[in-house]
Amino acid sequence: MSTIHRYRTPALAALAAASVLMMAGCAGTAGGAATTAPEGDPVAGGELTIEFWPDNAAFSCVDPFQTYWIEHRQVIRNVADSLTDQDPETGEIVPWLATDWEVSPDGLTYTFNLRDDVTFSDGTAFTADSVVTALESAKATLAAVPGAYGGVYVSGYASSEAVDDDTVQVNFSTPNAAFLQGTSTTNLAILSASSYAATPEERCLGNVIGSGPFVLDQYTPAEGIDLSKREGYAWASSLNAHQGDAYLDAVHINYVAEDSVRVGDLASGASDIAWPRNPFTPEDRALLESSGATIESRSLPGPSSAYYPNVSDGHPLSEKAVRDALQVSIDRETYAATIYGADYPVVEGPFDTTTPFFASQADALAYDPEKAAEILDEAGWVLEDGATYRTRDGQTLTLVAPITAETPGDVLLQDQLKQVGIELKLSVYQPADRAAITANGEYDLLATYYTRADPGVLAWILDERYAGSKAFAKNAQTPETAAEIQALFDAGLKESDAEARGAIYADLQELLIADGVSFPIFERVQLAATAPGVNGFRFTSESFLSYYDIWKSSE
Repeated sequence: MSTIHRYRTPALAALAAASVLMMAGCAGTAGGAATTAPEGDPVAGGELTIEFWPDNAAFSCVDPFQTYWIEHRQVIRNVADSLTDQDPETGEIVPWLATDWEVSPDGLTYTFNLRDDVTFSDGTAFTADSVVTALESAKATLAAVPGAYGGVYVSGYASSEAVDDDTVQVNFSTPNAAFLQGTSTTNLAILSASSYAATPEERCLGNVIGSGPFVLDQYTPAEGIDLSKREGYAWASSLNAHQGDAYLDAVHINYVAEDSVRVGDLASGASDIAWPRNPFTPEDRALLESSGATIESRSLPGPSSAYYPNVSDGHPLSEKAVRDALQVSIDRETYAATIYGADYPVVEGPFDTTTPFFASQADALAYDPEKAAEILDEAGWVLEDGATYRTRDGQTLTLVAPITAETPGDVLLQDQLKQVGIELKLSVYQPADRAAITANGEYDLLATYYTRADPGVLAWILDERYAGSKAFAKNAQTPETAAEIQALFDAGLKESDAEARGAIYADLQELLIADGVSFPIFERVQLAATAPGVNGFRFTSESFLSYYDIWKSSE
């Protein structure tokens, strides 16, 4: 067996400096270190109020393994610890509940040595049996909930066993080179045995007991979450700025749907942190900064904000020429500057720049309306004199894009496509109807994204074997392209050499753009506004907020 104490992704380390967002007026950085410059030493006490975009019936779940909702995963990060942690600036995997680890040469066996001083908030001890129980629960949950988000983290998992109280062995039937990074994520955070005795539904609704610095006291879907400080916490990872108990006594998360209300509450002092789902508008940033707020920013690792096509028979995007034309009809530079500000980064591919093994596809995504027109003309989609949209055989070139609410970005994209004769029809739907829309194929373009600091996360969108929606994955690609993509996902999991994995994922990114499987719209940048007196802000590798180092000072 070969001993591995650290895991560094060269591709991510190389781009760390380049991915720092030099956004006008932003005081934060793209890295993980605390970005606030507090005056004096940290002080304990006080409560923090955070306002999130709300969850709803489709996303009411705080079980680490099942949920993909960003805001819930952020809360989980502060309640439940993981075997490892990941440096957000370098991609390096560092010890946490595990002190070190070994990976067999064939990549089928991971052996973790564990801390012996950790307890869960219910008083029970963290041991090797805790890890076995967690992984076996993941296996059982996948059988009951096939679309559980954590499934992509345990691809090929076979079994695990406690060698002794402080050593656990995890076995795979096929190599999973992404598993070590997976052990740093919220989705593979470890809960107490009593949590796993509950049903998946009960865990979703708050039966979650972890070993983290905070305890989940109450979760009320569509309203909020309350956390309180865990006394006696003494096993933070080395990426944190301190050890021991958290400084804050409590954290209150409130769900607020309207961006303007979240911004207004922060500016007026009614909340401490405004955490938007999409980046602040330039106008909101100006208001926040004028109130003394600090803006923190970091790109979210994983797929960029993109549309995925429906290439099923009878849909316009089943035609490769239409996909090719669409890809170069989007003016992404103008989109970023108009919607989010002049210094907002322009999306460069199917992944955001903080994703390990990111490979820029900027050249293939360059705006070229003349080329789009030429492609469509050759395919027989012509723009008659005086007409607004192209037609062929009496049919208008119309793409239907279901959205939950119309945004300025939607309208801008609609106008951009109009310039080349493509009609983008925005169809507003209720979130609860998304599954039916997808299953019935009632769309041409549908947006989605997920967050993980490993490119394998895209399998949850595009690989029918692991996808949260098999219908969505099937609709997004031809059978031939699906086979190519699956082969690349498999190769990426089997390859342990970082350079070779990088080459595999570079091929994947090129294919996704060239075949029109992903239509990136904008880089997903997580911004947050903090009120004066909030110190110790730190982004994790998943671009979530660690509450552990935060402390409040009077201003």
